[in-house]
Amino acid sequence: MNITNDIKYIGVNDHKIDLFEGQYVVPNGMSYNSYVIMDEKIAIMDTVDAVFTHEWLDNIQNTIGGKKPDYLIIQHMEPDHSANIMNFAKIYTDTKIVASSKAFAMMKNFFGTDFADKQIVVGEGDTLSLGKHNLTFVTAPMVHWPEVIVTYDSTDKVLFSADGFGKFGALDVEEDWACEARRYYIGIVGKYGAQVQSLLKKAAGLDISAICPLHGPILKENLGYYLGLYNTWSSYDVEDDGIVIAYTSVYGNTKKAVMLLAEKLKENGCPKVVVNDLARCDMAEAVEDAFRYGKLVLATTTYNAEIFPFMREFINHLTERNFQNRTVAFIENGSWAPLAAKVMKGMFEKSKNLTYTETTVKILSALNEESMAQLNSLADELCKDYLAKQDSTANKNDLTALFNIGYGLYVVTSNDGKKDNGLIVNTVTQVTNTPNQIAVTINKENYSHHVIKQTGKMNINCLTVDAPFSVFEKFGFVSGRNVDKFADCEPLRSDNGLVFLPRHINSFMSLKVERYVDLDTHGMFICSVAEARVISDRETMTYTYYQNNVKPKPQTQGKKGYVCKICGYIYEGETLPEDFICPLCKHGAADFEEIK
Repeated sequence: MNITNDIKYIGVNDHKIDLFEGQYVVPNGMSYNSYVIMDEKIAIMDTVDAVFTHEWLDNIQNTIGGKKPDYLIIQHMEPDHSANIMNFAKIYTDTKIVASSKAFAMMKNFFGTDFADKQIVVGEGDTLSLGKHNLTFVTAPMVHWPEVIVTYDSTDKVLFSADGFGKFGALDVEEDWACEARRYYIGIVGKYGAQVQSLLKKAAGLDISAICPLHGPILKENLGYYLGLYNTWSSYDVEDDGIVIAYTSVYGNTKKAVMLLAEKLKENGCPKVVVNDLARCDMAEAVEDAFRYGKLVLATTTYNAEIFPFMREFINHLTERNFQNRTVAFIENGSWAPLAAKVMKGMFEKSKNLTYTETTVKILSALNEESMAQLNSLADELCKDYLAKQDSTANKNDLTALFNIGYGLYVVTSNDGKKDNGLIVNTVTQVTNTPNQIAVTINKENYSHHVIKQTGKMNINCLTVDAPFSVFEKFGFVSGRNVDKFADCEPLRSDNGLVFLPRHINSFMSLKVERYVDLDTHGMFICSVAEARVISDRETMTYTYYQNNVKPKPQTQGKKGYVCKICGYIYEGETLPEDFICPLCKHGAADFEEIK
């Protein structure tokens, strides 16, 4: 397979494997990817699993012919990628091995030698020239082992991403990328979201045309889709709206309650209800579902004054992978002393940003009138936001929405007649209550100011403390004049036809502009309230909370250069060019300050 004119695929497909890493079911096998870069000097990128030694060596020989490789670059030392280093070194005795210092230490453990006479040790920012191809190495510790490096070829604009952007499944099988990539990511890399976020920030400054992972297909088109999913997964954000019910049941009574709840959730407008019987389903699939959707119901029996073993295993999988930013509910069953809810909640005590429902369903052996009422209450509580989003069930005159206005952060949505738009503001104020009037102040340079002045309407979305930094990147760092900020979602609309956000808000208000006040650099819109909905009771995001908890803290220690005051991007260098544009938030040099 030719990836570019000079980069060739020399990996293998494995259809004999049944469990990857001894635990993940892989019905469509696995690929172990390896690549060769043909230039004045030839570089082999990683090896393959030990089972395929001769097939891989044949692939090298068939690709490079009678030539000899100059470099073997090892990005990751897991045996499915490094097992053939010794076999390669015995055949190609003059080839240098390029890897991180930690990788060479691991080679000593695996092979009894660190190839001292062949070593080229590389670290962050080091380069290697093959001729016309220039490779830059980027450290990626704990993505997902500590020795990992990734490699960028600036000539063909290819990122060799190690285990990043990998997936289950062999290359000769057609299947949806996201499903198996999600299961792969959450199972294998999920614990290391912070490290993946760091790598994504490094990648943001690169011009990438193709991504070559060590598992799964080469990614060449719609790279924003794959990068966006990785950003969502690694920030532990909610990918899709929906509720997952994970349960165990001994005699069927807990299962009966679960099935009744699932029906009630659907009736209340939940867009997706996923039910997993933990004793029978693929545990990795159930874990994937819990990370994909925003709400999780755990239902199990009290068992030996504890919880059923499959439920304990499931929760351990979640907490080991930093499960966070979700709503969690409990259903417990017990004939004489129900303890399951207490035990389950205790297992999440170290988890971050979990919201627990007020309602816990307690079943004494079988459902009765009291536990049925609790089940109904839980369904209503879990679906409060879904009910508020549907025109048929929403209270569109819930003026308690105004109580969520403070010195917070909001997304103002509008429409220019061709596409929806949105921007971040922090200047929303209730100015009168008879009638209810809201003042919104917007910088005149923002495209939204121009649109709202023309159309006379907007929606104010009150952000909550669970809003991730990606929301601020989308609505605060790019202009709606040249970017469609809602291109990747199916928007919800209020009665005025404008978008309101599907997640990360506790309320929204549809406003009609009654007066305009010119404030020189800004314009103030005095508006009446046409519609007000309360979506949830989550706490409103304040500006202080954003600064302290959401905005990434730039890692400036030991670095010399300039840091963006908006997003924290670091430019390393003696002088910041006057025309420099931040690759993350697109703000100019004026918004950078020198690192001191």
